[in-house]
Amino acid sequence: MALARPISNASLLVLLTAACAHRMPPPPVAPIPPNEIVTSIFLLGDAGTGDQAEPDPNLVELTRQATDSPRGSLIVFLGDNLYPNGLVAEGDPLRAKGERRLERQLDVARKSQRRAIFVAGNHDWERWGAGGLGAIGRVSEFLRERVKGLSIQLPDSACPGPVTVDVGTRVRMVFLDTQWWLHSHDKPYGTTSKCRATTEDQVIEQLTATLASAGNRHVIVAAHHPLASGGEHGGRYGLSRHLFPLRGWKRWMWLPVPILGSIYPMARKLGITSQDLSNGRNEYMRRRFGEAFAAHPPLLYAAGHDHNLQVFKGPYAKYSIVSGAGVINHEEGVGWKKETIYAEAAPGFMRVDVDRNGRVRLSVTKTEKTGSSESMAIWLTEP
Repeated sequence: MALARPISNASLLVLLTAACAHRMPPPPVAPIPPNEIVTSIFLLGDAGTGDQAEPDPNLVELTRQATDSPRGSLIVFLGDNLYPNGLVAEGDPLRAKGERRLERQLDVARKSQRRAIFVAGNHDWERWGAGGLGAIGRVSEFLRERVKGLSIQLPDSACPGPVTVDVGTRVRMVFLDTQWWLHSHDKPYGTTSKCRATTEDQVIEQLTATLASAGNRHVIVAAHHPLASGGEHGGRYGLSRHLFPLRGWKRWMWLPVPILGSIYPMARKLGITSQDLSNGRNEYMRRRFGEAFAAHPPLLYAAGHDHNLQVFKGPYAKYSIVSGAGVINHEEGVGWKKETIYAEAAPGFMRVDVDRNGRVRLSVTKTEKTGSSESMAIWLTEP
C-alpha cells in the first residue's frame, strides 16, 4: 500500500485559504430617496455591554440615522439589552452599572425622538437563571419610567407574546419573547399566567392568526433567538475558541487550553444548552414557529443572540437576520451557510426602509472606529 506523500507548504496554504473562503455579499442596491421613505425600522441587539466613558460609535450612528428617519419610525433592540444578568434589584452594588448600560440605549430614543421597543433576551432573564422572572419585571418598570412614551419592553411581564404593533399603513411588527420557550425556571405558564397566551399551543394559534390578518402589511417578527445562524450559537467555533475557551467567559483571557479546550465547543454542538440551535428545546421552538409561518410567512424574522451581522434567505420566514453586534468590541466570528446572503463579524445594525409604493429595502450598516458605512443592501420585495 502506497504511503501518502507529505503536504507541501504551498498545498497547505491552498487548503487553509479554501477553508477560510466564503461567498461575497451581493452589491448594495440603490438607496430609496429620503423623501420617498415612509417608514424605517432599525434592528439591533446585544447592546447591553460596555462601560467606556465615550459614546459608542455604533449607537451614535444609529441615533443619527434614526433622527433623520420619518416620524413614526421605530428602533427595536433585539434582546440581551443588559449583560450579564439583567437588571438587579435596587440596593444591589451592580444596579448603577446596569442602569448606565440601559441608559446608553435609551439615549438613542431620547436624542432621536423615535420610539424604542426592547425585546427580552436570555441575559435579560438573569442569564436564564432562577431569578429571571423578577429581572424581566424590573426592566419593564425601568424602561417605562425613564423615557415615558418613547420606550417599552414587548412582550411585557415576561409573557411570550405575540404582541402586534402596526407601524403606519405598510408594516406589522410582531414581538415574541423566545426565552419564555427555553426557560426552565419560574415563568408565566398555564393556570398561573395572566398572559394572553399561556401555553405553547396558544402562542402558535395567536401567531398564526396575527400573520393571517396582516392583509397587505409587510410582517416583521422580532425576537432574540434566531431561526438560523453561522455563529457560535449555530455551532460555528473557530480555532481560537478551541485554543482559548476561557475567552467565552472573559474576552481578555488569552490562556491557551489545547485539547481540553475543545470539550466545551463539542458539548455545545451536541446541544448541551438551550441557547444553541442544536438543543432539542430550541429545535422544538423553531419548528413550532415554522408551523405558524407556513400559511402566511413573514417577510422578515429579526433576531440577535450571536454577536455578528447575518442575512439569510429563509428559513420559515422569507428572510431572516441576526443583528447581534449592537456595540463595538462585542462582535464574534461567523461562517457562511448555504442560505447565507451576508455575514460579517463586525459591529453594526440593520435597517428596513419602506417606500411610498410599499417596496421594502434591507440594509446593513457596519461601524468601525473610523466611521460607519452601508456594507450590504437588498430588496426584500420586488422593486
